[in-house]
Amino acid sequence: MSKRITFSKVLKLDSKWVCKKIDQFLCEDMPEGDLTTESTVSENRNVVAQVIAAEEFVFCGEQVLPYCFSENCSVELNIRDGEKVSTKTLIADISGPAKDILLHERVMLNLLSHICGISSETRKCIDLGLPEGFLLLDTRKTTPGLRLFEKYAVAVGGGTNHRLDLSSAILIKDNHIHSAGGVKKVIATIKSGSGNSIPIELEVDTFDQLREGLDCDVDGFLLDNMDPAEVREAVKIIRSHRGGED
Repeated sequence: MSKRITFSKVLKLDSKWVCKKIDQFLCEDMPEGDLTTESTVSENRNVVAQVIAAEEFVFCGEQVLPYCFSENCSVELNIRDGEKVSTKTLIADISGPAKDILLHERVMLNLLSHICGISSETRKCIDLGLPEGFLLLDTRKTTPGLRLFEKYAVAVGGGTNHRLDLSSAILIKDNHIHSAGGVKKVIATIKSGSGNSIPIELEVDTFDQLREGLDCDVDGFLLDNMDPAEVREAVKIIRSHRGGED
């Protein structure tokens, strides 16, 4: 009997992990300090900086922006994750030493721009309207070092996260099939090793592979590079198979 494949959403980021990543980004940006700021800005000057939207987007960063600055700064966030932001909206006020804010601002802007872009594009797809029971899933094709941020952004935009990494689920792809000598062989090998306890998802690019997977009682399919007509036919094949479902 097939096992239901469940999907989750990365809606919570560990604050210690976020701070560690921000420190890495800061080291990349100023490995030996900021030569310009340290030469021109007084240690004693305090300012209030404002983060203002330059265009419309879906905000993502409630669990990121507050950790982009040092403990000497305070961040007052005016927008929540998932909210649509209009041009010139005040997103946050940052109070603290001018030097500290200048040292950290570019890392914050780069990261927030990136993940807000992902959440905004995800929301555009969601707003097109998905049929009942359909989910918009992401992939592992993420930017190295930014995967959790990017999956968080997809979830904030209304999408759903597929497997987080290679350790979290079984997805048989074409290279696995070729290496093992065919669909039936690779599935049999995996089932014998996993004790048949972990759901198995199979990537297919032909209807023959799809039928083989159904005969082997896999739990889900990734339809690779199929056009809409082929996807409809694949769904018909799955539904017509004993135990097949969307």
